Amino acid sequence: MSDLVIQSIAESISVKQAILHDKAIQEKIAAVAEAMVNTFKQDGKVLFCGNGGSAADAQHLAAELSGRFYTDRPPLYAEALHVNSSYITAVANDYSYADVFARMTTAAGRPGDMLIAMSTSGNSENIIKAIEAARQRSMTVVGLTGSSGGKMAGLCDILLNVPSNTTPRIQEAHMLIGHILCHWVEQSLWPE
Repeated sequence: MSDLVIQSIAESISVKQAILHDKAIQEKIAAVAEAMVNTFKQDGKVLFCGNGGSAADAQHLAAELSGRFYTDRPPLYAEALHVNSSYITAVANDYSYADVFARMTTAAGRPGDMLIAMSTSGNSENIIKAIEAARQRSMTVVGLTGSSGGKMAGLCDILLNVPSNTTPRIQEAHMLIGHILCHWVEQSLWPE
């Protein structure tokens, strides 16, 4: 059992080390952070979507922005698109599960807002449809995926594709990147 613990920790560190030494992904993280800052400065919102563990990560990051991260400060308009279970089940039943995020993106998204779409494979149909809806609304689209980027690779304004093909390691890196974004936004909007 201790080998499993050590192996999991080593794999997680390895992915983060790869990010630490990859200037291109660091520059893309900075570009996303600046785009988020500009979205909030223009009184826009950031919408998040993901499935399964990525949905939990989306909700976590939205809460960091709408609540607080390090600093007591005014709330920011950030929301995870899956948090209304009645809406999700109604749309999944009446239309299809593939439409649940796209319909809410169409309803809530405005030009200048941002969609952060999270999919470890980059191929989730409901995430792809949300991206398409966001593009129709003239929103900035940021994708968080695994190494290949999947179908999302050609659809996002900025793709943060974590250098891994293993779902848990990708999700761990997504949270690291998400926390960096939250910290950057908070420090930019409320410098100490």
